[in-house]
Amino acid sequence: MKRILLDCDPGIDDALAIALAHGSPELEVVGITTVAGNVGLEHTTPNALSLTEFYGMDVPVARGADRPLLRAPDTASTVHGATGLGDVVLPTAKSEPDTRHAVDFIIDTVAASPGEISLVAVGPLTNVALALRKEPRLAEWVREFVVMGGSYTRGNLTPAAEFNIGADPEAASVVFDAPWEPVMFGLDLTHQARATSEVRQRFVGLGKLQEELLSPCLDFYGSNRQYRDEGPAIHDACAVAHVIAPELFTTVRARVDVETSGRFTSGMTVTDFAPEADHNALVATALEQRAFWDLLTEAFGRVASSMP
Repeated sequence: MKRILLDCDPGIDDALAIALAHGSPELEVVGITTVAGNVGLEHTTPNALSLTEFYGMDVPVARGADRPLLRAPDTASTVHGATGLGDVVLPTAKSEPDTRHAVDFIIDTVAASPGEISLVAVGPLTNVALALRKEPRLAEWVREFVVMGGSYTRGNLTPAAEFNIGADPEAASVVFDAPWEPVMFGLDLTHQARATSEVRQRFVGLGKLQEELLSPCLDFYGSNRQYRDEGPAIHDACAVAHVIAPELFTTVRARVDVETSGRFTSGMTVTDFAPEADHNALVATALEQRAFWDLLTEAFGRVASSMP
């Protein structure tokens, strides 16, 4: 069993990524940390707590950074809704966040089990950058670091920048400059994971999970103009799926640098696949789509059958 720590900003696709992690017998979720991103921290942390209780998870949730390192906060509320989960309203969680800040939670958790924890970040990289600055050995201690963010073609926050990177490019620059080899799941890959009508038909019959979360979330997510034709891209689940089944993805070594000062390109992940480039990352380029949706459907079925 692989152990995973998920840094996220729930967020509709974050909610599905958490469900995938919980419903996968290959994984043990050792913690969830939250960051401001899709919506503010005042929503992402309660969402994470409510989602874990809704799914029946017993896992600590730690509250993290409420703003980028240097910039004014930005959100994707037009895509995820004012509170982050579209029209879904989950019961208020009974549990409270861990008393530690997410930065300390990440460091403590990984340091306690060096070489064992897969750190997966599917929101802006503020918490991870702050953790690296406080404890640079974090880069040595993780089993692997997987990030949903970036693009080697075009962005979605701007023509150049994907949202998670563009929301805090200075943090992303710290993270990609650290002495590890991140696995980058950018838009070029995640746009291959579209929840089409055929895919969504697979979720019919999953009871409370489908009726109260999956269907309304995907309805809201899919109503965004960028997704109407092909169905919404389930970005964050791709990063979690890589920890479970890396064979579903094609990855290519590349040099990734984050632009922080460009007038029109701030937040761009400048990606060089040339063999002679000083490679510092693995970049996901292709997805085995049928096997990916098989993985999610089976995981969601396990969650649905075990929900309180």
